Amino acid sequence: MRYSAEHKQETRARVVAAAGRLFRTAGYGGAGIDALTKAAGVTNGAFYGHFKSKSEAFRTAVLSGLDELRHGVAVLKASEPNGWLETFVNFYLGYKRTCDLGESCALPSLSADVMRADRQTRAAYTAELRRLVGEIAAGLPRDGDAAAYTPAQADQAIVLLAMLSGGVTLARAVSDPALSERIAKLVAQAALRLAATPP
Repeated sequence: MRYSAEHKQETRARVVAAAGRLFRTAGYGGAGIDALTKAAGVTNGAFYGHFKSKSEAFRTAVLSGLDELRHGVAVLKASEPNGWLETFVNFYLGYKRTCDLGESCALPSLSADVMRADRQTRAAYTAELRRLVGEIAAGLPRDGDAAAYTPAQADQAIVLLAMLSGGVTLARAVSDPALSERIAKLVAQAALRLAATPP
């Protein structure tokens, strides 16, 4: 039986989403092909019809997660041009800190496995991270009417992402809910102070 192109795209999207959730919760080493296919509700043959290997599925899941984050920032910037950053920081250190690990942000949950990944995955991650940095930098406060963001704004965006990702990592790792809240609050305050000052 031949499936339509639309069916194949839907299956691929389902596998990528399931892989993203599984890699976030179990890590690269804890997510085997059998677990991936079971989570996606597909056969091994269907999995290999979309991906040559587990590492390719991981790379695709990582890039999908970073693209989702970048798209979310773009939507916030468009819908709240003056308040997007505060909304983003509060959402990131609120919901994205407390949601199920399988639904968490790819940046803190998958980056450690990317460090151990193959060169192709690390290069793809690097390119997608640069796009994310650019998206954030373009929305940061600036002096004058410059059309494009500056290298200093890109630096601010890098620091902001590192603060948020690191803050979520620490806040998720501790067992004390009060300490988790404290970490989130302090990181949010520092992130907004940083972003409020034009470079």
